[in-house]
Amino acid sequence: MATNIAFAIFALVSVAWLVARAVQDHSSALAMRRGLLDEVAGLFGDARITLASDCFPRLRAHLADGREVKIELIADTLVFRRLPQLWLQVTLVETAARPRPSLGVLARPTGAEFYSTVHDLPQWIDPPQIGAPLLMRGDGRASPAQIERASAHFRSLFSDPTVKEATITPRGVRLIRQAAQGDRGSHLLLRQTRFPFAAVSPEMVQRAISEAEALRQTLSDEQSAPEAVQLRAPVSRSRQGTSQGPARLGDPIRI
Repeated sequence: MATNIAFAIFALVSVAWLVARAVQDHSSALAMRRGLLDEVAGLFGDARITLASDCFPRLRAHLADGREVKIELIADTLVFRRLPQLWLQVTLVETAARPRPSLGVLARPTGAEFYSTVHDLPQWIDPPQIGAPLLMRGDGRASPAQIERASAHFRSLFSDPTVKEATITPRGVRLIRQAAQGDRGSHLLLRQTRFPFAAVSPEMVQRAISEAEALRQTLSDEQSAPEAVQLRAPVSRSRQGTSQGPARLGDPIRI
């Protein structure tokens, strides 16, 4: 009898310790998340950091020419049999809409990219060949010459396997690249999403901004074709077994 009571007490104490440790670890992880962009804020004179619902920070600031830059961190845990990914998303917002079409490429598409803008574009386009799966789509307003020029840039950009998505629109450009990969032990044993670093480096963000700026220059201030050549028939997301995105019908996507 005494042995059973002692075992029960031991079990209760063990469970209580595990719960307390889990709460402490969770609190520590949230605290670490909040500071991931603190060093990056020093790159800008007017940086403003807010927190998303998952406690990952979002930064907004302005470039020297008045354009807004948005820097966000996206935790992606939806793909089965893959470690969690932390994506760095950099968006350069134009001060006014530019006369150019929307084009974008997504690397290694699975259909689970909830953050993707490429999935919302209606026109399918043959992607550049880089030895890895790419999904290229547009709004149906790009000329063949514009598609060829953008494809050449995408081919060079996506030769880096850490680049996930790149999008050009009249209202701005967006680049998504890998910031970190989840810790294998925490994910496999405890199904926790932990990223083994304390802060996003300013160098990583500067590189992403430079890549986004080069992306912007690819179709800088160019007129869209009056009637773009349809390389493939538009296919909605519902035909791929995913949710139907907004029906934009060639209108520029909002980023």
